[in-house]
Amino acid sequence: MLKQGLELKQTQKMSPLQIQTIKLIELPIQELEQRVKAELEENPVLDDSPAPEKEDGDDEPRDVSIDEMDADDPIPSYKLRVNNYGKDERPQYNTFSVKESFTQSLMEQLGYRNLSKHDHDVAAFIIGSLDEDGYLRRDLESVVDDLAFRANIESDSEEVARLLSLIQEFEPAGVGARDLRECLLLQLRVQNQTREVQLAQTIIKDYFQEFSNKHFQKIIARLGLTEEEMKGVISRIVKLNPSPGGQIDDSYNDQAQQIVPDFVLDIEDGDMRLSMPRFSIPEIRVNKKYADLLVEAQGSTDRQRKEAATFVKQKLDSAKWFVEALKQRHNTLKSTMEAILEYQRDYFMDGDESHLKPMVLKDIAEKTGFDISTISRVVNSKYIETHFGIFPLKYFFSEGLENQEGEEVSTRELKKALKDCVDAEDKRKPLTDDQLVAEMGKKGYKVARRTIAKYRDQLDIPKARLRKEL
Repeated sequence: MLKQGLELKQTQKMSPLQIQTIKLIELPIQELEQRVKAELEENPVLDDSPAPEKEDGDDEPRDVSIDEMDADDPIPSYKLRVNNYGKDERPQYNTFSVKESFTQSLMEQLGYRNLSKHDHDVAAFIIGSLDEDGYLRRDLESVVDDLAFRANIESDSEEVARLLSLIQEFEPAGVGARDLRECLLLQLRVQNQTREVQLAQTIIKDYFQEFSNKHFQKIIARLGLTEEEMKGVISRIVKLNPSPGGQIDDSYNDQAQQIVPDFVLDIEDGDMRLSMPRFSIPEIRVNKKYADLLVEAQGSTDRQRKEAATFVKQKLDSAKWFVEALKQRHNTLKSTMEAILEYQRDYFMDGDESHLKPMVLKDIAEKTGFDISTISRVVNSKYIETHFGIFPLKYFFSEGLENQEGEEVSTRELKKALKDCVDAEDKRKPLTDDQLVAEMGKKGYKVARRTIAKYRDQLDIPKARLRKEL
């Protein structure tokens, strides 16, 4: 039997100011500055020209709350300003450093070869098919098909192989390899052919699997080497570059971005001083000519004047929301960072990781009164500069586990202890995960084997068998 009925649901709609604030909170400082510039260009009501000279007794610009910007009072006799500058209001950032393009470098080397137009076009296509590490990850027949369908060039696998061999002579050595084994062999091929280099080539060519699994004793027995000779070969091979394409960043894709901290922490006389000196937003105010336009339109029956007044009012509303959102962003970031500093005071005073307490987003949300989602947005892509380094805010958050005394310790402290155990082990007989559990127990940490395995993976520490050295 079907039942009909009405269900009343209460939904909360976000205001334009709330939406604007959320979007600004998420932005790191470089993107925020670009956002402000874009807003200034798009909204003619906003103006960032130098402020007029202040009258006596008016030392500081008046902060205007959103409530004061009443729609019934269209005459903007006030000025708006985000009053959160630091010592340097207009710092110049060297935000990007652009390096030579990997593809451009190979194409330049290709230009030095005396090739027919057909061979040049095929080789150029192969270069364009290399991945960011410099490898050709596709089989030759697939490249032949792509040449036909995408470039309308007829070729065959023999021709592609010939031109790939040509590219493999280019710098950096190892480029154009189809797998790691070939990449290492290409690099060894161009080195001075000493006995050590020749042995390295033999091992990579004929015993690559054994070498990868660190079965060194098996290789020593097969080739009749001494341990010292094997150590020399290992040292030679580990110095080779497994990612030759990574030596030259692609200037179109991999621009190296410098970090500009949103916060700076100083320790003065045993107290923490938090500042946001690199937070640079130009002074924003209402452009007078648009204010006058709205005044002129008051009470007018002229259609064009009314349309102009409507346009200006919309831009005024947008301007006041944007300026208020900037203020709220600043206050939210500052309150959140102050709560983090208070929670992790011992750590920030000396930078000792063992003083970093377990802390999750909920802890800071409770201290500030903000939603967890707001704290998450603040933490994302933000950095703080301290006297012991520059850190992303995410770094200070970690869950905790109990030690043998029942005290809660951070996962970062546990990872550091685990790394210390691995660093101190005998590399001839690396510790298994079960043995690491025992070693951690000796240090006072109660950790399960599966936790050891998880943390080891997160720290990029291989299994015991792969950590073995001669």
